[in-house]
Formats: sequence, C-alpha cells, structure tokens
Amino acid sequence: AVVSTQSTGSEANIWVLLVAGSNGWYNYRHQADICHLYHLLTKKHGIPPQYIVNMQYNDIAYSHHNPHPGQIINALHGKDVYQGNMIDYMGDTVTPQNFLKILSGIQVHGGSGKVIESGPNDYVFVNFVDHGGPGILGFPEGELHVADLTRTLEQMYHNRRYKQMLWYVEACYSGSMFASSLSPDMNITAHTASNTEESSYACVLDEEMHVYLGDCWSLNWMNNTEAIFPELESETVGQQYEIVKKMTTKSHASIYGDLDIIYNEPISMFMGHGPKAATPATTLTNMDKDSIPSPDVMLDYLRRKLARTDNGEEARSLELQILYHETTEEKVQVLLNDIVFAVTGSVDKTQLIKQESVTRIDDPECNKAVLETFFSACYKRHTHPYIIKYITSLTMLCNMDNYRTEQIVEAIVRNCHYNSS
Repeated sequence: AVVSTQSTGSEANIWVLLVAGSNGWYNYRHQADICHLYHLLTKKHGIPPQYIVNMQYNDIAYSHHNPHPGQIINALHGKDVYQGNMIDYMGDTVTPQNFLKILSGIQVHGGSGKVIESGPNDYVFVNFVDHGGPGILGFPEGELHVADLTRTLEQMYHNRRYKQMLWYVEACYSGSMFASSLSPDMNITAHTASNTEESSYACVLDEEMHVYLGDCWSLNWMNNTEAIFPELESETVGQQYEIVKKMTTKSHASIYGDLDIIYNEPISMFMGHGPKAATPATTLTNMDKDSIPSPDVMLDYLRRKLARTDNGEEARSLELQILYHETTEEKVQVLLNDIVFAVTGSVDKTQLIKQESVTRIDDPECNKAVLETFFSACYKRHTHPYIIKYITSLTMLCNMDNYRTEQIVEAIVRNCHYNSS
C-alpha cells in the first residue's frame, strides 16, 4: 500500500499487523472482528495482502459448534467474513513472543514467515483484539506484558522501524498498556476500547450460536470507517477517536501517545485510501443494549447453552462447569484478599487496596513478575477469564513503594495451594 506523505511528497508503505489473541468458541467475536477488518483493508481500502500480517488461532470457522461451517459473521444476518482471509500465523504460533518479533521485523519459526518489514518512511497500523488486564494483553497461551511491549516499541523507535505507528486495541484495561509507558515523542498513537481500570464489552448476541458476534468498540470504529468510505482522507485519527468515543457507551474509549501530529493525520495514512468510486457500505448494527463485559462472556455462554439444551447429559455437564466457575470466582476473591493481607499485614490496607482503581502501571517489571506467578501458580487467565476483574490488587501492590517484588511473588506462591487448571 503506497501513500504520499504530505511533508515531502515521497512514497511510503502502510504495514498492518492484525491479531485475534484468543481461542475457544465463546470468544467467537475476536476472530470475527479481525476477519472483517482484513476484508475492509484489502478489498475496500486497497492495502495489498503482502503488507498485512494476520495472526488468528483459526479454530472458529470449522468448529463443531459452528452451524455454518467455513463461515464467520460480524453482524446479525451478516455476510461471511472468513473466506478470503489469508492467515499467516495460527494455532500454537499465535504467541506474545512471535507477535513482538513479527512487529519488529524479526523472522519466527512456523507460519508464513511474513513479518512487518517497515522502514523509516513507513506507516504501521496494529489492531489487537482479545481479553486484557492491568498491564497485559491476552494470547491463547500466555500474556503480552506492558514491560515487554514498551521495550519493543522503544527499540523500534531507536532503530527507525517506522515513521508513524497507530494502535487500535480492543481489550479490558487496554489503556493500561499505554497510559504510563507510551512517550508522546515516539511517533506512536494508541486508541483503546477502555481506559486503565475497566472492561471492554462484547456486543451483538447471536441466539442461534450462543455467541457475541463482535466487540462494541471495534464494531463502532469499523462502522464509522465504512460510513465515510471511500472518503477516508476526510476524517483524522483524532476525529475518529472523538466520534467513536461518543458511540461507545459502556466503556471509556481512550487515546495515548502522540496527540499532536498523528492525531491530525487522516485515517487513510494507516488504513489505506481505497478506490475513488464509492461502493455501497456495509452497515453494522451496534447493539449496546445486548452488551456484556468481556470477562463475563464465558459464564454467560455456558448459562445460555444450559437454558436451551434438551439433552440431559449435556445439561448435567454444563451445570457442573457453571458451578465450578462460579465457585472459583468466589475462591479467587478470597485468595487475592489473603495474598494482599500476607504482603501488607494490615486489614485496613488490604481493604483500601481492594477498593483502589488502577490508573497507572508504575512498576511494569513487578507487574509482569507477579501476574506471571499468579497465572502459573494459581489460575490461568485464558481458562478463567473472570479473574481479570480482581487481579488489580496485585498491580496496586506493585505500584506501592513499601513492598518488594520478591515479597509479593512469595505471598502468591505460598497462598496458592494448587496449580491452575
């Protein structure tokens, strides 16, 4: 994809990295969002596939749960957005380590071998869709930590791997990946579905498949992009942010980094220009009234399946799964309370920390160490997504000067009497 830079008139390329960081049928919406965007960028906006790297687990289209094998939709009664997707990395190759290497232009094992080969004149657009938490973005196995992301972006900036970079991130607590770590002087802007202390939301419930077809913020910004197509030069990054912020009613869309230059660039600099002749836009239905916080989607899915099944054996299995997760959600809250008390030694401080909201990640390395320990020694995030609602207390411990990382890690290990399942 070639763009003409306004400052010099020289040509530059647009490079795109798309990531759906989850797996599992109940997470249908993440891959649906990315499949939809892939078609927008390639078929409408004119970005050649060779400039797009697409990472998806790819377990949805042909899942045995899918009543329409080989198809994925991103809107009720919508068109299939799966066919025609060129997925470069799938299954076990969708990892945070591979993601950072691909973004940096470093070859990885497996997949297509395609990486972001951007240079000092190029524009890079990253769209990440999945679960998140304070200082983390989720992958099918493991997490991307803000400490590692910040280090990679700083290296890319110093190595002149881009001219400007735009991130669109759909995840809970997604603002925490940038709020305290992204310098405004690195030529990077990040637009997130939520701020540092809240969930993002799933939208558009499909009653037949028992899944949500999209994420509210993602549907809103893609809907806006389609509404102005093909005049993508007519709306700036800042204008789209303001429009989508008003459209997104359940979470607080936020923006970080360079709020001067990139903020005033047209979105076409990162998403392509498309043909001059207008084509009919696909209008997505935004159904905020049916939205649900992302961490609660898995249990909602199980309960909906139970309510509709006529199979006694399946009903018993679903009841056991629901009971396990409901009990575990209660256990996690007690466990985290015990961990915080073990560190602080104070009931008052423990209660205060539980009530605090995370507005910053002041110690990214501590945050990485304690969350990695909790996910490995206590409960895995991707099999217990609801725990994200409660682990902010661990980040708060890291943000306080009173406690050492080793002290918090030791308390986690000591209080987790079993491995996560």
